[in-house]
Amino acid sequence: MGGESGGGRAHRGHDGRSRDHRDHRSGHGASAAVGRAETVAALRRLLAPAVTEAGFDLEEVDVRPAGRRRLVRIVVDADGGVSLDDITLLSQTASGLLDASDVMGAGPYVLEVTSPGVDRPLTEPRHWRRAAGRLVVAPLAEGGQIEGRVVEADDEGVVIDVVTTAKGGPKGSQGPGKGPGKGPGKGGPQPKTTRRRFALGELGRGRVQVEFRPAAGAAAGDAAEPRSPAEPDTCSPARPD
Repeated sequence: MGGESGGGRAHRGHDGRSRDHRDHRSGHGASAAVGRAETVAALRRLLAPAVTEAGFDLEEVDVRPAGRRRLVRIVVDADGGVSLDDITLLSQTASGLLDASDVMGAGPYVLEVTSPGVDRPLTEPRHWRRAAGRLVVAPLAEGGQIEGRVVEADDEGVVIDVVTTAKGGPKGSQGPGKGPGKGPGKGGPQPKTTRRRFALGELGRGRVQVEFRPAAGAAAGDAAEPRSPAEPDTCSPARPD
């Protein structure tokens, strides 16, 4: 892509992830406008090989208006997580590829490279694999839903420690007022878990649940924040999103 490219700078957003914002302006000359879907498809073809070669998965590409510019948002992920250094490197790579192409046509745009948030739906085997140890809620293809902690996952299915009710059914299949993430009342019986393996076709779009833990350094006897009954006694440090 000919023309000027404004200075780039990387900074951390409020979510702690680094973003590389660059104001790219194409050279003079009009180009035919392309639809958003076509632009996204072209960006995927351009960026996917480089992202894969760097050892990451290209999870999402999005283009949308942002004032007088367009926002190009690229979401990447990997089994070991994505560090700020990774974001910086991938931002530089993506910026160079876009500068050398005419995919974005005429007009300025802002490039954002980031990793998935906790609200990313679990739809692919790799999503479930990376959610190991996390509390999730997922609808069942046969009806109802489950809540439980992901143990492991492969290309065929997912092993989940499912939280069960007093009657032995999946917790998520309870009636109104007993939604996911709501444990028993204080002093009530503690739900049990049953380890089950689900084929991927048996599960809909899973969602990682936000969990609360006691604040660091809380004095003994202080009230603890709510925690899912499926929470293991010992937790490993949280992996970056």
